[in-house]
Amino acid sequence: MLNRVFKAFEYREFRLLWIGACTSSIGTWMQTVAQSWLVLQISNSAFLLGLDSFLGQIPIFLFSLLGGVIADRFDRRKLLIGSQLVQMSCAFLLASLFAFSKVAVWEILSLSFVVGLAQAFGGPAYQALIPTLVQPKDLPNAIALNSIQFNLARVIGPMLGGLALTGLGAAWCFSLNGFSFVAVIISLLLLQIRPILAKPGVSLLSSMKEGIGFIRGKEEMLPLIVLAFLMTLLGVPLIVFLPVVARDIFHMGSSIYTLLLCTSGAGAVAGALLVAAFGHIPNKGQATLMTLVALGALIAAFALSQSLILSCILLFLAGAALVAVFSMISSLVLLIAPDEMRGRVMSVYNVAFRGGMPIGALITGALVPVFTLPVVLAVNGVLLSCLGLYFLLIHGRVARL
Repeated sequence: MLNRVFKAFEYREFRLLWIGACTSSIGTWMQTVAQSWLVLQISNSAFLLGLDSFLGQIPIFLFSLLGGVIADRFDRRKLLIGSQLVQMSCAFLLASLFAFSKVAVWEILSLSFVVGLAQAFGGPAYQALIPTLVQPKDLPNAIALNSIQFNLARVIGPMLGGLALTGLGAAWCFSLNGFSFVAVIISLLLLQIRPILAKPGVSLLSSMKEGIGFIRGKEEMLPLIVLAFLMTLLGVPLIVFLPVVARDIFHMGSSIYTLLLCTSGAGAVAGALLVAAFGHIPNKGQATLMTLVALGALIAAFALSQSLILSCILLFLAGAALVAVFSMISSLVLLIAPDEMRGRVMSVYNVAFRGGMPIGALITGALVPVFTLPVVLAVNGVLLSCLGLYFLLIHGRVARL
């Protein structure tokens, strides 16, 4: 059983990248805890909290297509190293601002945008790199294990970030995040892979059109991309607005926010482990949609809960369902795309997947002052369940995958 769960770890290159990425993700979540809480504390505005998330994600929506073309034309490893260096510089700059001056919200928002810009070019390269490190039959397992490293970091990072924030200060959260990028850069330098070479004489625009044409020619691809956009638009606000839940619903401080974030991350790790163990099952599309329906119901129940214990249980289950849906849809997209097209296909997928996050955060942040957070999250959950039922019962292409 354990051999099946951790099958992709048999590949040296995948192990190296996983360890480096996990270390970096822990640092990123340490910064996320401090940054989200401080934006809310400095501004006292749910809208600005949503705007911070929006500015961190919108560059991915705007520039991922270009990033995907570049990932299919140049050395993906070098692109990733460049992306890590930019993000590391932003973390150290933010640490300096907090340590030596009174930081303004606009400075935090601006650096969030720059980090998002770096991720717009690094993300497609990273996602296109993973399938080259394992055999095709082990790709679903590799994607699930990659989700585990990200979500394991969502447990460890907030715990360390909460301790650092209360004991050492925000500048330490940002500094430790900056140092964490060193691990993934070293891992990338140690990889022994052959870079993808661009077709001679093919322009960036032609490459982009070729990628879009491939997606349009695959009838099952477009529904997956639509699902990716809508599930992040409606599902991710659950995580973004946990500081508001801690402060306004339970009337507590950053320690409860950290608890909620860790609970969600622990659930996500459990969900990723399930996908790693059973990702080879037939009818992946049908299982994905049924999990999406369950996710919507869990989010709606969490929104209506007034009990901290019940909320943590629901958040754990929602975290498991959320990462299971993300992992299964990502694996379906990657399995459909050939290696020479993966950078461009994943860039379009990223536009949808990551584009739904900032738009959902911004819309939710704007609606919360009017309708309250529980109402908005409950409606998001109901809409998610309806989306899953539509693709399961009416639009059957995804269900047949």
